[in-house]
Amino acid sequence: MPAIAPSSEHWIGTAHGRLYARRWQAADDAGQLAPIVLLHDSLGCVQLWRDFPARLAAHSGRTVIGYDRLGFGRSDPHHDSLGADFIQQEAAEFFPALRAHFDLQRFVVLGHSVGGGMAVQCAARYASACDGLITIAAQAFVEERTRQGILAAQRQFQQPEPRQRLQRYHGAKAPWVLAAWIDTWLSPAFADWSLQPVLPQVRCASLVLHGSDDEYGSRRHPEQLAAGLGGPVQLELMPAVRHLPHREQEAWVLARIARFLAPAAGG
Repeated sequence: MPAIAPSSEHWIGTAHGRLYARRWQAADDAGQLAPIVLLHDSLGCVQLWRDFPARLAAHSGRTVIGYDRLGFGRSDPHHDSLGADFIQQEAAEFFPALRAHFDLQRFVVLGHSVGGGMAVQCAARYASACDGLITIAAQAFVEERTRQGILAAQRQFQQPEPRQRLQRYHGAKAPWVLAAWIDTWLSPAFADWSLQPVLPQVRCASLVLHGSDDEYGSRRHPEQLAAGLGGPVQLELMPAVRHLPHREQEAWVLARIARFLAPAAGG
């Protein structure tokens, strides 16, 4: 078992507020391999990745960087509702601040759920600097299954315990976090959202991981990603896995990512 990587905390200034970031340094990373940048899901934050970033750094031999998007976790509040272009906006406005702070000339980008869509946008927009794309349970479009999963979660969050749990990670921003997820994805203005137009712009190698029983997206999502991405793609549909593959099958996911990244010469 590789040693757990130590971490350091960072604050990144942007025109809209400060972002909180954390960096895990792999013990054998000599700075030759592109760091892995994590993009969290709709209710996520750095803390909710749990031990995964440290273990990923140890298994891959690469530095791992995660950050709380504006309005989430320990980052500053977001004072507006999310626009229908918020996935593209993350890549255009906030990811450059992260790259500048850590001087990321090269990077690998990994996103979970909606973070997977953001990872695709980052890989496409900065194609010449992106050495690899990894998506975990990513949505590629708005599907009725996704909407039904969100509606079911909305009913669950009417109970006090789930709301209190969300508040533990997001503090006073928790109501905004919940509304940003539910209201945006159920909005008629977002109904036609799709990653399809941007997929061919991704030129790096990609690893697409998806659970066969994902309650927020059928296998059509990873299949659309695999068919549309512009570079070579490895697709893994994980049997009996739901929306959290990296938590449900953490050891397998870590090994699979390490294997995907291992052949990337100079990446």
